[in-house]
Amino acid sequence: MNQLRLLPFRLGPQAIRFLATRDIPVLDGHRMSSGPPTTIPSSRNGVSSSYVEEMYFAWLENPQSVHKSWDSFFRKASKEASMGPAHPQPPAVIQEIRPTVSSCTKTSKLVEDHLAVQSLIRAYQIRGHHVAQLDPLGILDADLDSFVPSDLITTIDKLAFYDLQEADLDKEFQLPTTTFIGGSENTLSLREIIRRLESTYCQHIGLEFMFINDVEQCQWIRQKFETPGVMQFSIEEKRTLLARLVRSMRFEDFLARKWSSEKRFGLEGCEVMIPALKTIIDKSSEMGIENVILGMPHRGRLNVLANVIRKDLEQIFCQFDPKLEAADEGSGDVKYHLGMYHERINRVTNRNITLSLVANPSHLEAVDPVVQGKTKAEQFYRGDVQGRKVMSILVHGDAAFAGQGVVYETFHLSDLPSYTTNGTVHVVVNNQVCYRRRGHNEMDEPMFTQPLMYKQIHKQVPVLKKYADKLIAEGTVTLQEFEEEIAKYDRICEEAYGRSKDKKILHIKHWLDSPWPGFFNVDGEPKSMTCPTTGIPEDMLTHIGNVASSVPLEDFKIHTGLSRILRGRADMTKKRTVDWALAEYMAFGSLLKEGIHVRLSGQDVERGTFSHRHHVLHDQEVDRRTCVPMNHLWPDQAPYTVCNSSLSEYGVLGFELGYAMASPNALVLWEAQFGDFHNTAQCIIDQFISTGQAKWVRHNGIVLLLPHGMEGMGPEHSSARPERFLQMSNDDSDAYPVFTEDFEVSQLYDCNWIVVNCSTPASYFHVLRRQILLPFRKPLIVFTPKSLLRHPDAKSSFDQMVSGTSFQRMIPEDGPAARSPGQVRRLIFCTGKVYYDLVKERSSQGLEEQVAITRLEQISPFPFDLIMREAEKYSGAELVWCQEEHKNMGYYDYISPRFMTLLGRSRPIWYVGRDPAAAPATGNKNAHLVSLRKFLDTAFNLKAFEGKTF
Repeated sequence: MNQLRLLPFRLGPQAIRFLATRDIPVLDGHRMSSGPPTTIPSSRNGVSSSYVEEMYFAWLENPQSVHKSWDSFFRKASKEASMGPAHPQPPAVIQEIRPTVSSCTKTSKLVEDHLAVQSLIRAYQIRGHHVAQLDPLGILDADLDSFVPSDLITTIDKLAFYDLQEADLDKEFQLPTTTFIGGSENTLSLREIIRRLESTYCQHIGLEFMFINDVEQCQWIRQKFETPGVMQFSIEEKRTLLARLVRSMRFEDFLARKWSSEKRFGLEGCEVMIPALKTIIDKSSEMGIENVILGMPHRGRLNVLANVIRKDLEQIFCQFDPKLEAADEGSGDVKYHLGMYHERINRVTNRNITLSLVANPSHLEAVDPVVQGKTKAEQFYRGDVQGRKVMSILVHGDAAFAGQGVVYETFHLSDLPSYTTNGTVHVVVNNQVCYRRRGHNEMDEPMFTQPLMYKQIHKQVPVLKKYADKLIAEGTVTLQEFEEEIAKYDRICEEAYGRSKDKKILHIKHWLDSPWPGFFNVDGEPKSMTCPTTGIPEDMLTHIGNVASSVPLEDFKIHTGLSRILRGRADMTKKRTVDWALAEYMAFGSLLKEGIHVRLSGQDVERGTFSHRHHVLHDQEVDRRTCVPMNHLWPDQAPYTVCNSSLSEYGVLGFELGYAMASPNALVLWEAQFGDFHNTAQCIIDQFISTGQAKWVRHNGIVLLLPHGMEGMGPEHSSARPERFLQMSNDDSDAYPVFTEDFEVSQLYDCNWIVVNCSTPASYFHVLRRQILLPFRKPLIVFTPKSLLRHPDAKSSFDQMVSGTSFQRMIPEDGPAARSPGQVRRLIFCTGKVYYDLVKERSSQGLEEQVAITRLEQISPFPFDLIMREAEKYSGAELVWCQEEHKNMGYYDYISPRFMTLLGRSRPIWYVGRDPAAAPATGNKNAHLVSLRKFLDTAFNLKAFEGKTF
């Protein structure tokens, strides 16, 4: 890059003043044209070098495209730049220095020197962190860049970089508005300016913030760090910090003494994190925060539980007892994965504060969006629109923070409507600066791979001793007071250790991060094992249908195509029928009337991926004017939130999971654009949704809506991978169930999640309402349709949804075959869309009396009782399972052993469907139709299995 091209970068924020000294008028920061500049704004108004650069590059392309004053300036400055300094520019940075100016006047030299000082100040703000003393081990040169920027005055000879001399050190200079190093003073000597800049930017705190393009934020940071005296603490603050360090370090020392051979992922080397977190919470409480939600990895988790959340120490210590028995059902989890919820008085502010540490798996950063979702929900329920009552803190390791994509997926939600939490405090524990005294965990030998580093670590004086010695030397505390503080906390730990030995049973429910007061009984069990019917009165169905087909706002012009859709809804309502979209509308609307908050999110959910939903109407004549009719159903209804997400599954599903944690009295749904898109959210599904209750006794009612169906759309828009969800279902295929009176509900209570593939709008309506009416919460996986959204036969009558009706786990054959079961030669079981293909084919072959077709609406937990009844009804029929998915996918491997258990292996269940394959679907439409024709022919070939054994 030549000197000419470097010009715009040399014109930093001081460019405005630079232009002013040459009588070049400057354009107002709020106008963006190439016309004549008019005003000279101050730096506080947000004018940056970007505008000057824009003018410069426009001038390069065509000098006539800018005002003549700019043309004159750039011609002159370009000439001067080409005669600039002979020494090379620093390779790692683009310098922001003033052009060299030839002038003999004292006035001009004074201006130039002031501009130089301003550039110097800016250089420290931008690059001072390069020389900050951030390495306590003194080995940075071993593996990190030790580059020292040329524009920092690390030695006196560096003054020449700015055409300044040693004699200038004692001259007074006017300070710009972009620095606060002067405090109440407007001028300082150059020597003092450099000293204060070094004190702020080149000590043990590195600041890298000038990339932020918000001037107000930059000014806030500068003020907090540059103002003289900001790092001076009162005696009381110093004593508090010492006491917190004592607790932080002695807790780790205590664990090391008692359980030296146990993994505990201690905080040694970063004990200051505890007083840091407590200070954040103190300050937040002072500013009105009532609820703080934390997410963090293993390192230091037990210390945070003990000294930040204030979990009872005996509850922590008893976790190390290998003989501790688990009272709760499920697998439980290791102690450094558990969460916590605690309400207490903040001792500094004397205000109530609630602290939650969210449980998380070893996929450490996966908890980030979960924390954000829980935070958003807590803000929503408190009406905290600006995030002034509820906040989140996320703790990261440095490599994970920089390297794991879910961190950035979570960042991308920060300003998205319905996802923003109005700011998060991120605490990044840098494992080089905050070194690990004992390696990754206490069972490692770090000297194997990091000998130099750990030789240095072993020489380090613990931070508690360093700080205590400092305070004792300055008279803030006495040695006796320090020793008494240590003895006091050691005694607390020993007493808790003694009490912990009395605990013989582990109750994971004592470690809940989201308790639901009043939802369960005092023992944490459901208040009943029954579920009321899920139908609703017909007048309510009609009312919701009418609103769903109208525009509640006046003078609101909708798209003509949407008018046709609304007329179709109105017509269906009059005819007492619903399609999939209207059934969903009625389920949501009825729950809103009952005070249940409904939240639906995902990619394009407002309209619906298949343009069927249209829950948000857009005025065709007023930009950004929208209407959500669902929020106009009832005068005192609960609010409905429907929000398009970012193009993310991992982060967004984690967010919605966290949102669903906060309250059981909300229906929270996430819809994938296509069902297979959940692939990239598999971590959340595996680590939180499938196993959450088993590991953490945490109920969660999140609903996953996964469009699914083989329709010749290719391998990436067909299968929601039902086999994966079924493989992770915990019901036992070999256990013959006992059919009690409450079998249906108790079976749901015992499962880890519910998997359904509804074939009718009424089934979908009922299963959504059942999700809330159950006396407990389980994740619900719904394989939703695509072509059935508009299939003429995929409609339901009000009669199937009115009061007294319920979700049918299985829909039995109800045609001619059902009236003469003895004549039936084949009973086909299926689920979802393939039912309509089978019915059509059966009709075309005239086999309505010889072939019965039964649908499983709920696949897991498996409806043993209903299947048994159906199989007995058609005792002489051949049993077939038919699916459109390939044999190694779909449902067959799940249903087959359960049929065998139920039938005592006395009758086979034959497979009909596509052959095994590697990809879930073909991308060729003709190949799709050929394979469909093939398995339909087999399904109705009543001799297909003659002579075969099982």
